[in-house]
Amino acid sequence: MKIFKEIINNFFLYRLSRPCIVIFFAFFCKTNYINPMKRLESQEDYLEKILQISQKKENVHAIDIAREMSFSKPSVSVAMNKLKEAGYIEINSKGEITLTDSGLAIAEKTLEKHIILTNMLLYLGVDEETAMEDACRMEHDISDKTWEAIKKHAELGHK
Repeated sequence: MKIFKEIINNFFLYRLSRPCIVIFFAFFCKTNYINPMKRLESQEDYLEKILQISQKKENVHAIDIAREMSFSKPSVSVAMNKLKEAGYIEINSKGEITLTDSGLAIAEKTLEKHIILTNMLLYLGVDEETAMEDACRMEHDISDKTWEAIKKHAELGHK
C-alpha cells in the first residue's frame, strides 16, 4: 500500500490529468495491487484447461497442458507449483494433476462463463475466432453481479 500512496501523492504533485488517474487505477486493479486476493487470470485459464483436458482423458499431466495451451513445459511446471501451493490442484507421484474442490469450482465457473459468453457473441454475429478470444478475456474481468444477470438472461433463452 505504501507504493500506492506514493503514486497518488505524485498525481497531485505533478497535477496529472483525469485520464492518467483512470489508467493508473485500471493498472493497479488489473495487477492485483488493490485486491491481492483476486485470482490471476492465468490461474483461471490453467484451471479451466485442466478441467477441459480431464473431460477428454483420464489423467492430466503438465505436458498435456503445455501442448493444449502452446506453452513451454517449464512454464507450465512453475504454474502448476503455484496452483498446488494455492490449494487448487494436487499432483501425485506419477505427475498426474487433479483439481481440488476449490480448483474445480473455479474451473467450472470459468468454463461456464466462457461457453455462455462465446455463444452470446456468436449470436450477435461475431465470428467464432473473435468470439472465443473475447469471451476468454471477458470471463476474467466481469463482476459476479453482471455475470449473474448475463447468466439469467442466457437461461431465459436470450443467448
